[in-house]
Amino acid sequence: MEKEKFEEILTRGVANVYPSKEALEKVLLSGKKLKLYQGFDPTGIKLHIGHMAGLQKLKQWQNLGHEVIFLIGDGTGQAGDPSGKARSRDKYLTNKELRENAKDYVMQAGRIVKFDGPNPAKILYNGEWLNKLGLVDILNIADNFTLQQLEERDLYVKRKKDGAPINMREFLYPLLQAYDSVAMEVDLELGGDDQTFNMLCGRDLVKKMLGKEKFVMTTPLLTDATGKKIGKTEGNVIALDSAPNDFFGMIMSLPDEVIVSCFEYITDVDMSEIEQIKNEIDGGSNPMKFKKRLAFELTKALNDEISARKAQENFENVFSKKEMPEQIEEKEVDSKNIIDLIVEISFAGSKSDARRLLEQGGVKIDDKVAGIEKIFKTGDSFVIRVGKLKFARVTVR
Repeated sequence: MEKEKFEEILTRGVANVYPSKEALEKVLLSGKKLKLYQGFDPTGIKLHIGHMAGLQKLKQWQNLGHEVIFLIGDGTGQAGDPSGKARSRDKYLTNKELRENAKDYVMQAGRIVKFDGPNPAKILYNGEWLNKLGLVDILNIADNFTLQQLEERDLYVKRKKDGAPINMREFLYPLLQAYDSVAMEVDLELGGDDQTFNMLCGRDLVKKMLGKEKFVMTTPLLTDATGKKIGKTEGNVIALDSAPNDFFGMIMSLPDEVIVSCFEYITDVDMSEIEQIKNEIDGGSNPMKFKKRLAFELTKALNDEISARKAQENFENVFSKKEMPEQIEEKEVDSKNIIDLIVEISFAGSKSDARRLLEQGGVKIDDKVAGIEKIFKTGDSFVIRVGKLKFARVTVR
């Protein structure tokens, strides 16, 4: 019975466990409660569905009574995690900027992980210890690693092959993340598969500085058939705190090949049912109905069932029946050109995203395709539609 109890936490949505799943299972079967964490560098203001795989695992550990830490990387974020980056960052954020970005992180993560009630997750900021390290402290941490060990990281190998520079600031990032595990004296670190190198550095450092074992559990990344990370669509983050109608629509815009992975990694739907869904899709069933189920389950999990049902009804009216929503949000704007206006109403994350949508014919003003040179004047009022599901009634001040 205990083996069955731990089966989901050790296998569902898990890429790898170091040193092994068997070793971690043995500790769990002993009854020991672990202290574990996952870190989130607030280089942006939103947590998105790409973060949900880790948050789901944190929730599972929490539900089993283990001590969970939600770590905000206002210290490591200053170094700039190079994971997944083909080149160095153009700008590095300050501790103050990172703290400002993170002010809503707990609220967003709280849709999945509990920060109150029985066994609440703890909230820590690694700037509290990393920003206090002195020269000797940093030298002592670095003394546990070799140049050869750090430069063998696959992304550095690729950059060297491509002739791309490796900034020393980001080169030291794994050491800073490694020290988090020492400072918190954790038993396990959880993170995405792209964080494996950093987390294994922490495993080595814990062994050398604390003389204890630290487990590492990696979660697979949500990616499409081309290997592109899932978490953004049409230039916009699929944020955990997106309005239900917007969130539902963005999930429906995901590629069909990620449906089964999303069910496994970021929902609570039973694995037996997910296997049945996979078999039906493989057998030729229309994936639309399963994607709609996925959108409903995720919208419900992040909001509530009533919101999910209304979002599904809105989607079906707008997309399936080609109707305009009954309720359209009204916005007043200052922007006079269409690119700035789209960004101001948050229908695109940047000017380049807005320009791309316009070039693709994805923006309509009063149901007519808008050109990139469109200009407005004070007093203009119209309905703008971006993509299939975003509507707003806009008045220019």
